[in-house]
Amino acid sequence: MEAANLSVAAAGVTLTLGPEACSSSPSPGRVVESTPGGAALPGREPPLSVFMVLVVTLLVLLIAATFLWNLLVLVTILRVRAFHRVPHNLVASTAVSDVLVAALVMPLSLVSELSDGRRWRLGRSLCHVWICFDVLCCTASIWNVAAIALDRYWTITRHLQYTLRTRRRASALMIALTWALSALIALAPLLFGWGEAYDAGLQRCQVSQEPSYAVFSTCGAFYLPLSVVLFVYWKIYKAAKFRFGRRCRGAVLPLPANVQVKEAPQEAEMVFMARRPTVAFQERGDSWQEQKEKRAALMVGILIGVFVLCWIPFFLAELISPLCACNLPPIWKSVFLWLGYSNSFFNPLIYTAFNKNYNNAFKSLFTKQR
Repeated sequence: MEAANLSVAAAGVTLTLGPEACSSSPSPGRVVESTPGGAALPGREPPLSVFMVLVVTLLVLLIAATFLWNLLVLVTILRVRAFHRVPHNLVASTAVSDVLVAALVMPLSLVSELSDGRRWRLGRSLCHVWICFDVLCCTASIWNVAAIALDRYWTITRHLQYTLRTRRRASALMIALTWALSALIALAPLLFGWGEAYDAGLQRCQVSQEPSYAVFSTCGAFYLPLSVVLFVYWKIYKAAKFRFGRRCRGAVLPLPANVQVKEAPQEAEMVFMARRPTVAFQERGDSWQEQKEKRAALMVGILIGVFVLCWIPFFLAELISPLCACNLPPIWKSVFLWLGYSNSFFNPLIYTAFNKNYNNAFKSLFTKQR
């Protein structure tokens, strides 16, 4: 009887640990509950530690903040008539993709994180839906950042040719191409049989690990828009540097040492503020338009920098892992994935922090609600 009981207990351990029992070192964060006799209790989840509770709380707050902040941006753009034009339609497209990331992608990813061994227990159909929305929304969010950078580049460098009518057409075309390309990358595995997202044996749900699809998806979803935004910001930087250098050369002239210069009083420029019956005066220096362009260029630079820092670890791992057939530790996969998701939280913070019109619109929106 004792031998029979020991064999049953050993079988219980094998069933609980599954394929990971063959590993010589336990996976990080994995705890197996056991009885005093050493047998694992099958069918029970390991208890959450205090650290895991803090991490889960932080992720839930991140999901809620991402959803609410992007929703606030969308509501503001829809309700304020002054925002029904370029470039706010590009900001709205970015907010739509980020709202969908927070509403459809991040919650299911959190459910997968909380399951024992990151196993997917919601079925094959829901796995395919989740993976499609994951790739679709994240890719659209990335390409929308590239579209905002392109619009700012053309506004600064081709302000005469890039008229309001041309800008509307260009932004509409960029939004359509963004979502079409994102849909193609997301649906390619289902349409062309390019690998499988769901593994019933291991109960895993992940983006297709087919090497050819890994190259196609990572290049189309990240490396191509990354090249676009880096090239665009380099051109913006060169244009701003050229304009500043031209102003300095025109303003500074060498004078003989014996010439006395009488300091003239600073003149004030009169600046008319559109849509307001007020006239503002500012000292001669950077014009209002130049200050606006500097602020916009700084906003694009910060937007691109945060975008690169958030997504480059994840896409490096996604490209290298299938090609070299090497597995990254699960804890690092999770860190890189949620770091990429956090970009959807930072996007609305950045492009509203550098635009006072959004801050005024938020205040008026809440004031009217009261």
